[in-house]
Amino acid sequence: MQYAFDNRNPKIGRNVFIAPTAVIIGDVTIKDNASIWYGAVLRGDMDPIKIGVNTNIQDNCTIHTDYGCPAIIGDNVSIGHNAVVHGCTIEDDCLIAINAVVLNGANIRKGSVVAAGSVVKEGQTVGPHQLVAGAPAVVKKTLSDAQFEVFGKAVFNYLDLAQAHLTRLMPRSPK
Repeated sequence: MQYAFDNRNPKIGRNVFIAPTAVIIGDVTIKDNASIWYGAVLRGDMDPIKIGVNTNIQDNCTIHTDYGCPAIIGDNVSIGHNAVVHGCTIEDDCLIAINAVVLNGANIRKGSVVAAGSVVKEGQTVGPHQLVAGAPAVVKKTLSDAQFEVFGKAVFNYLDLAQAHLTRLMPRSPK
């Protein structure tokens, strides 16, 4: 479902999959080939949310903002199931894994990975090309090109899956 808030409407690019149970509110821009999965909530009621090309926001994620803290998510980013992304910047080619939390003012630089269950503190900068883990998140290593490619495959898997859902998902009434 998509909703306007204070006369601010979501702006949706081409070939975007939005699951029927996802909720998109207010000043949210979603660029081409992105996907917003089941139960995700993108609430642009305080400041803008921007979702880049080919980016996937997986099931039950929450993307929100604070006044003065927009949520800017770059191209080719995967946000894993149940992650919370709040008023921060995530640059291109990043992976935010399952149940991770990224707080206001954080900056996840290009090609970085936030491990499952990690918490990136307010104002913290990660990367580029770093793997962080823990609560609070600390640098575990710098990613090699080969490791970076492995993490990047999630984006392409979700591009294919989104196309399948765009073309084959059909509502069904119980008999």
